[in-house]
Formats: sequence, C-alpha cells, structure tokens
Amino acid sequence: LSLSLSLFSVSLCENNSHFSAIMSQLLPLELVDKCIGSRIHVIMRGDKEFVGTLMGFDDFVNLVLEDVTEFEITAEGRVATKLESILLNGTSITLLVPGGEGPAVDG
Repeated sequence: LSLSLSLFSVSLCENNSHFSAIMSQLLPLELVDKCIGSRIHVIMRGDKEFVGTLMGFDDFVNLVLEDVTEFEITAEGRVATKLESILLNGTSITLLVPGGEGPAVDG
C-alpha cells in the first residue's frame, strides 16, 4: 500500500531553506527526508515535545535530533530543558512540524 499526499501548496524544508511544492505527489518519508539538517518540532504521546535539528531517521520514523530543546508539562507549568542530542522512538511520535519552533515556555 503506497500512501501519498496530494499537496496544492505546502511549505517544505530542504537544507534549512523553504520552497513551495505546487500540485505534486510526495510520500510522507520523502517529506521527512527533505527536512534533514533543518529544525523540526516533534510532539510526542504524553506531555513532551522536542525541537531540534533533524540529523536522520529510519523506516520506523525513529528520529535523531541535535541541538534539542525538550518541553515538558509539569505541575509548575511548561519547562524547557536543553539537550545535545536525542533519539526519539517513532512509535511515540504523534506529530512532526517542519520548521516549527515549539511551544512558549511558562515563566
């Protein structure tokens, strides 16, 4: 089964620059591949989100991020933690936002 997205106008990331794809066919993993080297916002199951530079991924959408900020909801509000790198399990990812900057931090 081949899933593809019909895109009329979508902003994609490729090597830290943006371009528009007009009426093209694009597979989901192709979109993720175009984002390697760019910032990406990852929303996980539960109360965690990550923003970092996508360094690589596999067929299971396990992601390797560098220069990462982890956002977590705690009793005190949303807390941000800086990390050098992280490996995220693809089965725990609910949403990928290319170019996303993440949520605002309470403070």
